[in-house]
Amino acid sequence: MALKATIFKADVQIADMDRHYYQDHSLTIARHPSETDERMMMRVLAFIIHAHEALVFGKGLSSEDEPDLWQKDLTGAIDLWIEVGQPDDKRILKACGRSARVLIYSYSATSNIWWNQVGSRIERARNLTVINVAPAVSMALAAFAQRNMQLQCTIQDGQIWITSNDETVQVDLTVLQGTRN
Repeated sequence: MALKATIFKADVQIADMDRHYYQDHSLTIARHPSETDERMMMRVLAFIIHAHEALVFGKGLSSEDEPDLWQKDLTGAIDLWIEVGQPDDKRILKACGRSARVLIYSYSATSNIWWNQVGSRIERARNLTVINVAPAVSMALAAFAQRNMQLQCTIQDGQIWITSNDETVQVDLTVLQGTRN
């Protein structure tokens, strides 16, 4: 019998002063049986950074045709495709062909090795942004993972702080390709 996804709920308060976006979101996150807390929280981080009423979680690990998060316009065209982890270059280029913008959030200790392998093969993709999150940050965010979470996020002048239960993590992003916006 196949294992089922574990459901997590997160109430997220976002104060993004850079985009003038101030909103509360109630997220339901299905964590695939093979997914770690760290990866799930990286999906939540990506949601927080790009929060929008049309941004939704995709099937991610369960599907090759859907990203971890995506945002479609009213016609069904994909405006934003977000991957978490270290996708292969074929998947990245396919996503770049299907979407107006593609973002990848890489976060593990092996990110440099992955980037050295795929970076030169995807550099021609003009609608691609690759961002690295330090492993210490992703592990600190993983510690926030609970079945029911209360998260507060402040974004100001490119700085990101996420708080849960009086613990705050400062999230530093390193852009490897493209622009952060």
